[in-house]
Amino acid sequence: MTSNSIDSLLHESRRFAPSDAFSAASEASRDLYTSAKEDRIEFWADKAREYVHWHKPFTETLDWSTPPFAKWFADGELNVAYNCLDRHVLAGNGDRTAIHWEGEPGDSRSITYAELTAEVKRAANAMAALGVGQGDVVAIYMPLVPEAVIAMLATVRLGAAHSVVFGGFSAESLRSRIDDASAKLVVTADGGWRKGKVFPLKAAVDAALANGESSVTNVLVVKRGDNDVEWTEGRDLWWHDQIEAAEPEHEAQGFPAENPLFVLYTSGTTGKPKGILHTSGGYLTQAAFTHKNVFDLKPETDVYWCTADVGWITGHTYVTYGPLANGATQVLYEGTPDTPNQGRWWEIIQKFGVSIFYTAPTAIRSFMKAGRQIPEQYDLSSIRVLGSVGEPINPEAWIWYRDVIGAGNTPIVDTWWQTETGAIMVSALPGLTTLKPGSAQVPIPGIKIDILGEDGTRVDPPNGGLLVVSEPWPAMLRGIWGDPERFKETYWSKFPNLDAPKYFAGDGAHVDEDGDIWLLGRVDDVMNISGHRLSTTEIESALVSNHIVAEAAVVGAADEATGQAVVAFVILKSNQEHAQTAAEASALLRLHVAKEIGAIARPREIFIVSELPKTRSGKIMRRLLQDVAEGREIGDTTTLADTTVMQIISDKLK
Repeated sequence: MTSNSIDSLLHESRRFAPSDAFSAASEASRDLYTSAKEDRIEFWADKAREYVHWHKPFTETLDWSTPPFAKWFADGELNVAYNCLDRHVLAGNGDRTAIHWEGEPGDSRSITYAELTAEVKRAANAMAALGVGQGDVVAIYMPLVPEAVIAMLATVRLGAAHSVVFGGFSAESLRSRIDDASAKLVVTADGGWRKGKVFPLKAAVDAALANGESSVTNVLVVKRGDNDVEWTEGRDLWWHDQIEAAEPEHEAQGFPAENPLFVLYTSGTTGKPKGILHTSGGYLTQAAFTHKNVFDLKPETDVYWCTADVGWITGHTYVTYGPLANGATQVLYEGTPDTPNQGRWWEIIQKFGVSIFYTAPTAIRSFMKAGRQIPEQYDLSSIRVLGSVGEPINPEAWIWYRDVIGAGNTPIVDTWWQTETGAIMVSALPGLTTLKPGSAQVPIPGIKIDILGEDGTRVDPPNGGLLVVSEPWPAMLRGIWGDPERFKETYWSKFPNLDAPKYFAGDGAHVDEDGDIWLLGRVDDVMNISGHRLSTTEIESALVSNHIVAEAAVVGAADEATGQAVVAFVILKSNQEHAQTAAEASALLRLHVAKEIGAIARPREIFIVSELPKTRSGKIMRRLLQDVAEGREIGDTTTLADTTVMQIISDKLK
């Protein structure tokens, strides 16, 4: 997007000033920034005491004596499940709804904090009876049903760690994660509902364990899909049988703040997934603090919905731990946003009176494609805060999100963070700042972010650079499971000549003259066209700024003349699909990009497609599109929400 285009949107953003409805939150937020600036370490100590119940209070806040290995609140002890459950019941809030769960076929359950606590106690006793305890790892491979959250909380109640594997991963992906973490127990389901059908899960577990050399001793199976499953006597156990037989009481024991909480695997550049390790006290502190303040949560009255699956970090921090630690009422939905109709999400918001809604830009752009007439059929007046997560949100999608879903007056918190950071690092706080479409805005209180050049020097506005975290933060990853050297090399080696280690996030960004941060996407999503570095995000924003485009993905493809060439995959808005031929639309959009950015950015090819390959969390799998653009055999598609998409694209382009 050109600077002129951004300037025009920023001019429009002046109408997005803080509203009076958030004046109280605004004052509280200013106090947070002030106290964090005065003493960052003491600020986090105060938040740890405010947001976390400690079985044994800590006396040391941060140990950074051997960077990049940090310890937060290390001599304190806590139980994460107790913080998410028992303390709310003891405070008299046991009758408050913890989870409104909606199954894709339309079945639903509402579970109070008292009921959820009772279920987790029984599940913890059932796991303990199978030998699970502190130091063990439990693999969880589930659809988005309440038992997935129960299994996570039961695991950590025992002081064990969980490794949640997204239910769309293949048996081979599951096997590699089980083996790397040496998981002792697997919790899965017979199947789950997706796009109107039951997809099997137990079969993938069976295949993952087929070699007979696994560390797994038992498999607990939740009955959800009622599909037929194979059964290994002695190893496989029905979840409901074990829960019913378990003792109802379980006393939560305190564990050290640095006790491993979970391992979550993320893709590595070498092809081997990285097991990101998070521990307990610091993670829970930042998860609860950011959830409360970024979303202006009022747990007595709000109904919160984060659409992420628990298989991703967003589902860990802003579905399980942050909301439950804060005593929030939240929505869980098992299925896809277009099943059985394209208004499914809006129907759920209307049904439960959702007031805080947190989703991904790719989902927002897919709704743009379908048209505003769909959400306008539903009563969305309960919404008072909107959130965006997963990748930079382009200004056009930001404005559509606010105008159509937020009735033109709802603040949007555009959040930047990663699996590795554990919790939100950059975001507006509602009611404090004049919102800017497309800008994540400012670091949250207590977080130190810098934009540096390749040589490690600070980059001044409006130039772009590399986003780094300059000081340790509570929810930071503690390492890569079993590979400390890879941890140092991957995240802390970018600037070896600086006095203090800097965490390099892998993202590019620039700061504007107001001090607000604009994310430019992954540095490895930068193309080199005839010696010019161009961001895929910038070109995608330029494409989406054209009125005929609903969504776009851009990749760099090898080119003999220019080194790399721009190749774009574009979805047209539903009312534009028959307005011109694909060739006409491609020609129009190539000219549009040249006008918006310059001739150097004009795509060599633009393919008009009906879908883009996305993970279930909404991220576009650009490497698969690059395979198509360069004529290679398409790589692994098992992480896609719809594995048929790439075949459809390939057939269309033949």
